[in-house]
Amino acid sequence: MERSTIVRVHEGLHARPATRFVKLAKGFESDVELVKDGKAVSAKSSVKLMLLAVKENQEVTVRANGADAIEAIEALIGYLENPRAGLDDDGEAVEAASAAAPEAASPAAAQADGTPKLQGVAASEGVAIGPAFAHFPPEIAGPGRRLQADEIEGERKRFRSAVAAVQARMDRTLAEDSLSAGDRGIVAALRDIAADDSLTGEVERLIQGGDDAVSAVIAAAATVAADFSAVDDHYLNARADDVHAVGRQICLVLLGQDEVSLETIPQGAILIADDIGAWDLARAPLKRIGGVVCGHGGATSHIAIIARSHGIPAVLGLGDKVNELRTARQVAIDGNAGHVIVDPDEAARADFARRVEAAAQERAGLKVFKGVTPTRADGTVIEVAANIGSLEEIEAAQEAGAMGVGLFRTELLFMRHMHLPSEDMQAETYSALAKAFAPHSVIVRTLDIGGDKPIAGIEFPDEENPFLGWRGIRMCLDRPDIFKRQLRALLRAAIQGNIKVMLPMVSEIAEVTRTRALVDECAAELQAEGVPHASFDLGVMIETPAAVLIAPALAKEVAFFSIGTNDLTQYIMAADRLNPTVAKLNDVTNPAVMSAIELTARAGVAAGIMVGMCGEAAGRPDLIPAFIKMGLTELSMSPASIQRAKKTIAAMAAER
Repeated sequence: MERSTIVRVHEGLHARPATRFVKLAKGFESDVELVKDGKAVSAKSSVKLMLLAVKENQEVTVRANGADAIEAIEALIGYLENPRAGLDDDGEAVEAASAAAPEAASPAAAQADGTPKLQGVAASEGVAIGPAFAHFPPEIAGPGRRLQADEIEGERKRFRSAVAAVQARMDRTLAEDSLSAGDRGIVAALRDIAADDSLTGEVERLIQGGDDAVSAVIAAAATVAADFSAVDDHYLNARADDVHAVGRQICLVLLGQDEVSLETIPQGAILIADDIGAWDLARAPLKRIGGVVCGHGGATSHIAIIARSHGIPAVLGLGDKVNELRTARQVAIDGNAGHVIVDPDEAARADFARRVEAAAQERAGLKVFKGVTPTRADGTVIEVAANIGSLEEIEAAQEAGAMGVGLFRTELLFMRHMHLPSEDMQAETYSALAKAFAPHSVIVRTLDIGGDKPIAGIEFPDEENPFLGWRGIRMCLDRPDIFKRQLRALLRAAIQGNIKVMLPMVSEIAEVTRTRALVDECAAELQAEGVPHASFDLGVMIETPAAVLIAPALAKEVAFFSIGTNDLTQYIMAADRLNPTVAKLNDVTNPAVMSAIELTARAGVAAGIMVGMCGEAAGRPDLIPAFIKMGLTELSMSPASIQRAKKTIAAMAAER
């Protein structure tokens, strides 16, 4: 993605501001370029940047490609538009921009005590300290040999055999009883990639052109991965790592080699790697791993999902800085802040030991709330549910004591594949979800996607602001061929458990009535086809100011409300939540936002429907009492916040 602006830096990007601009750019995993008059240079090279000779009041474009592209562009644009950025005392501007994107701050920093630390992506919360276990298997390089015409068919067969061998190996892994449900889903997704025509078709095309199989796999994986990386979405970007991991496995089979084993990792060790395939990590002795540090990966990568589901702290996306850990003896990591400390000194070791112990005590104290059913003082049950985006996250939610799912984001199901998911694939996913949490309810959000995160099979228009454009329920109603497939799948899955469905980005009642007509149409079709199905409750997300203002009327049309505080806050405050220059406005506690929440709750309570919340604010102990007082009876959050939320609610009831 890219964005243009007028440079307001005093006297332009001369030596000092250019150096600071580069330092800020290097804090992001994405490749970043600055473009002026059609010439593009790396924003991570001070020399190239200065040679571009950017002057004050000139127009430039910031271009970024990678997992944190949005954050990079917003921070760098904020720097370029700051008139004080070129002055000697502009350090605060850089720090402010970095603070706005904490997961992508400067790669190297220092603690107050002077101990060097590295900054990466905070991918799985928790702190750990332990011996370093360096896992840097050699890179695979193709021989680059050109095939003779009579060798091509044999090489193609050799490639197909290698793919079959990888799939068979993955099938054996999937059959192991020791593999968790979440990890099984990840391995299954990798198996899909290994068999996908986008990858295998490209390899065979290259072989037909004369490339040897290994070189063809490496090139094809790079091509497909680049397609994922080029899309402005964290989930799709993370799939690029999966493609490379699958390509590596195929190459190893072709070369007759085995991957370096993780079986020898010591108890409590911190696994250090430039990159590690999700398949390899899923099969590793996870109970022995104290933490994970990787040069690649982000918070939405399969590595992060595995780490979170097993409670392993993880810091990813270190880039080349991970090489500083190759010879480390001991490593301390903070998965909450994304910090990594190499060979910590005595003071740092003592500090981490204290924090590890405190975290263990807190976890132990909160575990008693796993099975608690929290209630208000009057006995009304408050459902504390989980926000999840894939079947891989079910286990973590169950382990935390989730009372169902308050938000299942269906986008990942659409984005993780290279084609639109079929009705059967969707029905299978929603059914597994319903079964896992029965009899608790599972609220599935219909496809909430737009031009900011496009998917294969849907042509999105170029929009100046996709957050205010053709997205969510607007897109779905315009594409009934896609929407009806999802609704049919949800009706089929409803026989397996307590499925509820909510519509995103609703701004008028007609969107609900049109959807209900489509649901009835889908039910009639399934009935005529003799396909088992059941009805479901239909609700809406309250995330637009329009929905708040018509909440009394909406409440008469739906079975429940779910307040999405993340988007509601940015729309109420007219402040992009990804823009660091207006970050202070994106505060859910702002009286305007809290009033919108209260108005919504009042309308829902008056109509006698359930009012819940699925934004991250739902897990904040300081806000939960206010939300419950307003009348909310369902709070959905990340699994890590569930037990703390239950404790907060229990304490409220005990005070009465």
